[in-house]
Amino acid sequence: MMESSGGPYLNTAAVTSPVGIARLLQVTFGCTTFSLVAHQGGFSAAYGTFCMFVWTFCFAITVFIITCEFTHLHSCLSISWGNFTAAFAMLATLMTVTAAVIYPLYFVQLGCYPIGCEVRDFRIAASVFAGLLFFAYAAEVFLTRAKPGQVTSYMATISGLLKIVQAFVACIIFGALVNDSQYSKYVATQWCVAVYSFCFVVTVVVVAFSVTGKTALPWFPFERSVVVYTFGAVLLYVSAAVIWPVFCFDSKYGSPRRPGLCAKGKCPWDSQLVIAIFTYVNLLLYVVDLAYSQRIRF
Repeated sequence: MMESSGGPYLNTAAVTSPVGIARLLQVTFGCTTFSLVAHQGGFSAAYGTFCMFVWTFCFAITVFIITCEFTHLHSCLSISWGNFTAAFAMLATLMTVTAAVIYPLYFVQLGCYPIGCEVRDFRIAASVFAGLLFFAYAAEVFLTRAKPGQVTSYMATISGLLKIVQAFVACIIFGALVNDSQYSKYVATQWCVAVYSFCFVVTVVVVAFSVTGKTALPWFPFERSVVVYTFGAVLLYVSAAVIWPVFCFDSKYGSPRRPGLCAKGKCPWDSQLVIAIFTYVNLLLYVVDLAYSQRIRF
């Protein structure tokens, strides 16, 4: 005779709640997007490969999340499930919006020549569903974010979500650094690279501690440590925000204007400009993070 476990085996709220519906839409839009591209739309080079990776990766993790919540298997995992799902939703939002911009930019055209009208239509359709996929993940972030005064998972707070954005922006900076940015030319610009690397690593460690549920260790004051680190990151990024433009765009060290003979896609000046822009973006993110970290409870 089977004994009752005291509750249903399946969690129907995992697919009927607003968050569950958003996840079902994510699976639907994600599968449709990479199917259209794989069937007829096509992709090539690093840009296309990145887009396909984003869509398949997000699809796989979302299916895993739905399965675990629907069957209660997430209770068997030794991680903080709320932190994991909140962190992934934010990461997926950033990744899918990037893919939704890159794919049509590099693969969609209005005319049929030379790819043919059928391929063009498939690419346009894939771009539309890629945009819908982004909105589905953004909806989950909106629905699961921490409300004022609510005690919740750290990664669901503004500060926690900003950690994901900061790490993502740092990855963009690293991509520009390796694209012939000439950062090794001066010790000052090498210092900036050290700042980007240090802040990225510590931010990833903070996210990892949150996801693995190691924030309540008695010997490690997590909340205070995160605030202190964020303040230090603001100071470090201020130094990089001053040093990088001076040693790249001042006429004494670099060029204030884009050289006329610079080839598109292979110009160090372009990479340096991207790094400068996203340095200020990340500085702003760390400042906002520091401000919000004084108010949250988790």
